[in-house]
Amino acid sequence: MIKEIQLRIKLKEENLTDILKTKAARVLRIDIKDITGVKVLRKSIDARKAAIIFNYKVAVYIREKMPASSLYSFPYKDVSSAKEIHIIGFGPAGMYAALRCIELGFKPIVLERGKNVQDRRKDLKAINQDHFVNEDSNYCFGEGGAGTYSDGKLYTRSLKRGDVRRIFENLVYHGATEQILIDAHPHIGTNKLPKVVINIRETILKHGGEIHFETRVVDFVIKNNTIKSIQLQNGNEMIVNRVILATGHSARDIYYLLHKKEASLIAKSFAMGVRVEHPQHIIDSIQYHCETERDPLLPAASYSLVNQVKGRGVYSFCMCPGGFIVPAATENGEIVVNGMSPSKRNTPYANSGIVVEIDVHKDLPKFEKYGPLKGLEYQKSLEKLAWTSGGRTQTAPAQRLTDFVEGNMSLDLNPTSYQPGLKSAPLHSLLPKLIGGKLRTGFKQFGIKMKGFYTSEANVVGVESRTSSPITIPRNENLEHPEIEGLFPCGEGGGYAGGIVSAAMDGERCAESAVKGL
Repeated sequence: MIKEIQLRIKLKEENLTDILKTKAARVLRIDIKDITGVKVLRKSIDARKAAIIFNYKVAVYIREKMPASSLYSFPYKDVSSAKEIHIIGFGPAGMYAALRCIELGFKPIVLERGKNVQDRRKDLKAINQDHFVNEDSNYCFGEGGAGTYSDGKLYTRSLKRGDVRRIFENLVYHGATEQILIDAHPHIGTNKLPKVVINIRETILKHGGEIHFETRVVDFVIKNNTIKSIQLQNGNEMIVNRVILATGHSARDIYYLLHKKEASLIAKSFAMGVRVEHPQHIIDSIQYHCETERDPLLPAASYSLVNQVKGRGVYSFCMCPGGFIVPAATENGEIVVNGMSPSKRNTPYANSGIVVEIDVHKDLPKFEKYGPLKGLEYQKSLEKLAWTSGGRTQTAPAQRLTDFVEGNMSLDLNPTSYQPGLKSAPLHSLLPKLIGGKLRTGFKQFGIKMKGFYTSEANVVGVESRTSSPITIPRNENLEHPEIEGLFPCGEGGGYAGGIVSAAMDGERCAESAVKGL
């Protein structure tokens, strides 16, 4: 017999031998000797009160043998001679689209502008140390997309878009820890995700798919409203049947290309703001109600904040406990900051995007001349402003949090995880009032919600501008562009996802649609 039950374990009980068995026997009112095993299905932490509780959902095996481990398999076929589906981009959407094509018996041909994960490291080093951005290989572009070197957080609210469990099991199949199937807010870590990405690459190649790195698409040949071929930067041309466009939210050249071809694009509301970085011990003390270091059984604390400021949402985004801030620019002459955490989340810093909703239809009258690209051009204007105010390098403009809110120039800044370095700048006056004014109010409100959050020990770093695409590439009920037959906009770049898991699910859906009728 197997019974699923909920258990609540106190912090001081967490390390006791057989505590789950003991608690399960008590809840089920059976002899502990009758329990042959307890499998953890879900685990979360309730730290709302001083007495911290671990919540478990478990499967209790009663007088029944418990399986040694879970085995995950996927019906990948040899597709080396099968019909081809071209996929542009090898981030989460592109990877899962390729894997799904193989399952369905079609050959994916993946075109990725960036480098593989090993070679990509050299370009990341160049950004951090030499302040030089390789515009095809950086934190956003390359094998695995932005997620590979930007944390690997797997939490999603997009539960209706596909089978989340299947996405997670596929990651475990390719080398991720089974812990991601259990944790309420699963996370792989920027130090471990590259190996998973490499394993996915090997699966695709092993079954007959193709992956072409450093292969940027520069044009589409469209005849009779149907995509016929794609042209590459190296001068080659590829004849195509179906194209899944999974280029991510930072591939601006694709938006410009589609706009030039008079293909429909839709300006989409998005969010922009800053990164705020605290010493991790401050966040721990707030969330875990501790005056000294957190208990070693507890992970680095995180937070999720949201407030309304004059009818506009101000909220935390991509919170990275025990992490660091990274330079995520995709062109020279701009500053973009993002955050990530290693698997152990063991750095002394906590950072999060704090962003303001931008209503692209009401807030950007000066950018109306750009039509559907107005949000993109607004993004670019702030990234260039950050570049000039940061010193025309990847050194980012920053302020102490209290100085930012009170409108004072910071005479000095706190230590930071941001490797290119920070430069004191008056972000409170540099940012447009639409963003800066609401952030200043929002930070005060967050300080009320989390006593200790509003502190001079935190830095505000600009700008966090790539939360999502400011453009939607429209598609019909078949997930196909309504004007270009054979083109399937996908993932974050199409405006249909907001993270690794939702992008992966959308990649699978687009693959399923693309192969219909072939």
